[in-house]
Amino acid sequence: MAAEAWPQFRGPTGQGIASSPGPLKWSKDAGIAWKVPLTSQGWSSPVIADGKIILTGSRKDGDTAHLTAFALDVATGKKLWSIDLFKPTAEETVAMHGKNSLASSTPVIADGVVYVHFGHMGTAALRLDDGEVIWKNQVSYKPMHGNGGSPVIVGDLLVVNADAEIDPTIVAFNREDGTIAWRTPRGQEVRSKFSFSTPLVVETDGRTEILSAASGMIGAYAPEDGRLLWKATYGEGYSVVPRPIVAEGMAYVATGYNVPKLIAIRLGKATGDVTKTHIAWEVTRRMPKTPSMIATGGQILALDDTGTLTSLDAKSGEPTWNEKLPGNFSASPILTGDTLYAVTEDGVCYVVKIFPAAAKIQFETDLAERTLASPVLLDGALYLRTENHLWKITGE
Repeated sequence: MAAEAWPQFRGPTGQGIASSPGPLKWSKDAGIAWKVPLTSQGWSSPVIADGKIILTGSRKDGDTAHLTAFALDVATGKKLWSIDLFKPTAEETVAMHGKNSLASSTPVIADGVVYVHFGHMGTAALRLDDGEVIWKNQVSYKPMHGNGGSPVIVGDLLVVNADAEIDPTIVAFNREDGTIAWRTPRGQEVRSKFSFSTPLVVETDGRTEILSAASGMIGAYAPEDGRLLWKATYGEGYSVVPRPIVAEGMAYVATGYNVPKLIAIRLGKATGDVTKTHIAWEVTRRMPKTPSMIATGGQILALDDTGTLTSLDAKSGEPTWNEKLPGNFSASPILTGDTLYAVTEDGVCYVVKIFPAAAKIQFETDLAERTLASPVLLDGALYLRTENHLWKITGE
């Protein structure tokens, strides 16, 4: 893999942090390196490695849906390869939420292989170079509103949340051949069992843990066998979307609907139910249901779905400031240095300067096209998937 890559949802660390500066000013007609039409639909975010941008999508051929993966050239946007992977049944594609798509899970790239995930409709591994299929598998379950969570790599495993309407689980595939290494039931009794979060792999006191947020709980799972190491519960929180983040020796987890909370959990070699012993604080005002959080310089940045950007002290949870970004948000923001990029569902892009005691909008522009996909920032360029296009934005 090239040194410069954006290999998974929310970037190299999985926590929305970019290493290169990004564009500071552009419009739909200026500062655009290229803009290419997309022939398949979806809300998965781009991933990038070895000069290739990978996306997934779905297209209709009459009444038949085709789930696809395709590669574009980073420099030109030219399509390099495309492959149809699955043809879901009508039963598998029914009951889709209005904000969801058949291709909402962001792929992950490692060791020259692309892993794509379409939830209950199928998972596959492809060669990055030419798209040749290495393996395909399908773990069937009954979803609610479709699929949303993205896969994560831990060692020789590909791990996904399968938080279905009934019998929710977390599943590990063997990366080599796609067979199931383990599948662990959640075992948490809640009224609404479906959720859409993405796991995060962390090292805690020399132990690798898979942090996985679900309805009513976040669990830390052992990669070797999928056993639950510890959990913290949060009542009837469900439809959990934001990916957990880790900083300051704590994990920060959003708890979904109906009253979204952000909770901070002290990390360590914990065991069992740590709800009463390890939750350091929780905040209930202006917390996100959909966008993931960012940790920076002792701050936790939380952008709620209605556009309130809040900074919390990472250790205490005390709010330090908030700034209103007009619009509704589903995409997760990204941060480089002290500059935040956030995009509304209507395609309005904000560049926001983050200070210890305040935030200030530096620039905004309207791309005039709907988007729910999270942006990518790599090597000075912002990549954004909108309803009908993929944009490479380099600035004026």
